[in-house]
Amino acid sequence: MENSNSKGTGLKIALGVLLALFLGTGFYTSKLYNEKKENEMSLTREKEQVMADLSTMAKQYDVAIGENEVSNERLEEARGRIQGLMDSLKISQNSVSSLWRYKKKFMALQEEMNVLMKENDKLKVENSLLATTLDSTTVQLAERTVFTDSLLVQNTQLAEVVENAAVLQTTDLKGFGVIERSSGKLIPTERAKRSDKLKVCYTVAKNRLVGAGDKELYVQILDPKNNVLGSNDQIQFDDTVLNYSLISKFNYENRNLNICEFVAPNEDFEKGRYIVNVFNNKELISSSEFTLK
Repeated sequence: MENSNSKGTGLKIALGVLLALFLGTGFYTSKLYNEKKENEMSLTREKEQVMADLSTMAKQYDVAIGENEVSNERLEEARGRIQGLMDSLKISQNSVSSLWRYKKKFMALQEEMNVLMKENDKLKVENSLLATTLDSTTVQLAERTVFTDSLLVQNTQLAEVVENAAVLQTTDLKGFGVIERSSGKLIPTERAKRSDKLKVCYTVAKNRLVGAGDKELYVQILDPKNNVLGSNDQIQFDDTVLNYSLISKFNYENRNLNICEFVAPNEDFEKGRYIVNVFNNKELISSSEFTLK
C-alpha cells in the first residue's frame, strides 16, 4: 500500500512540473510574439517617418528647382537621388539594420540639401542683383536712345547719318529733262515736248564701313500718271516686288561718287510732276521730284 501511494504522489509531482513548464513556455512564447509585433510596428512607424521626411525633402527641391529659370543640374541630381532612395525604401524589409542604413543615407542627403539650398539662396540673391543691374542698364539705354533720336532729328545732313550704317546711301538726287544736240551736247530744259531724255543725277556718299568694289542701285522714274518709265523690269526681294527703270552700276572706291543716268521715252514726255526714287535692293534710300511744263 505504501508503495502504491508513493507512485501516485510522484506522478502528481511530475504532472505538476510538466504543467508549470507548459504554462511558462506559453507565457514566454506569447511574450516573444508580442515583442515581435511591437518591434514590427515600431519599425513600420520609423520607416513611414523616414519616407515622410524624404517626401518633404523632395518637395523642397521641387520648389527650389521651380524658382530657377535656368536649369540647376545639381538640384535636379539631388532630387533624383531622393526619389531613388524612396523607391528603394518602399520595397525594403522591415529590419533594424536595413532601416538604420536608410536613416544614414537620409541624414547624408539632409546635409547635402542644406549646402545646396544655401548655394541656391545665394544664387537667387545674385540673380536679383543682376536683374536690378539689367533694369538699370535698360533705363540708361532707353535714355541714351531718346538722346540719340533727338540728335538725329536735329541733324539735317544725310551724310552724317550715313556714316553710322554699313550700307550705301545717296545724296543730291535730282532729275530733269534734257535736249540732245546732234553734236551730243545736252542742254537742260523744263519743257516736256522739247525733252529728248530724262537725266537723273545723284551722289553716292562716302562710307568707310562699305567695302570697295562693283555696286548697283535701282533707279525708278514715275511719270505724271504713275507709270514706270524706262525698261520697267521687275525684281523680287523676299515678299517685295520692285519695278525699276534702270540699274545704275558703278565701281565704288570708298569716296563720294557722282553718277548720272538717262532714260529715253517710248513716246513724248507728258507735262506734270515726275518722281525719281533710288533703291538699295528693296530699301528706298533717296527720293526726289521735278516738273516738266
